[in-house]
Amino acid sequence: MPTKPKPASPRPRVYLAGDLVFRPNAESLFATLKAVCATHGLEGVAPLDGQIDLSGLPPGLETTLSIVAADRTLMDSCDAGMFCLDPFRRAADMDPGTAVEIGYMTAQGKALEGYTVDGRSYPDKVRDYCARAWSERLRLRQTTGGSGAWEDADGLIVHSEGMVQNGMTEGFIRLSGGSVHVAPTLPEALAIAASALARRLAI
Repeated sequence: MPTKPKPASPRPRVYLAGDLVFRPNAESLFATLKAVCATHGLEGVAPLDGQIDLSGLPPGLETTLSIVAADRTLMDSCDAGMFCLDPFRRAADMDPGTAVEIGYMTAQGKALEGYTVDGRSYPDKVRDYCARAWSERLRLRQTTGGSGAWEDADGLIVHSEGMVQNGMTEGFIRLSGGSVHVAPTLPEALAIAASALARRLAI
């Protein structure tokens, strides 16, 4: 008697994190990124997907907490995550909420990949931000130790040399076995990350 073919395995669900949710073209951007994921055998999942029932709620504490809870539930349902590490609000650092999500999914032992259109090193981003926002220059440190040779006007170490973002955020991605992929546009950068993630998930 012929055996029934096994049903096809569902595509791995991948959480698409980043400051993208705050951008004016968020829905169309996520649609593009989901299409990129599909070409690599992945199901892209946007934070907005878990917030459908929350649309129309007034701004405030309860709404914010509901969004946070919905995002956490969505991350729990995903097999992996891809994170946009672009600088946020014209500063040097990425969106802090995305940094939390990197930590959360790292603790779950899930595969992570990063992507960005800004491949400058993190110290270079800090240097540029200090100059633009405060007209201040970095200075060489007089002490040693840590992960940076420079400090800002307040004496804070400019750390994470060799990375495009804070060492904990990019470091967690790399420690999961992933990398940070750079390209001129977000869809192009995500495509490289998706290809790498698909190989890791043996799709």
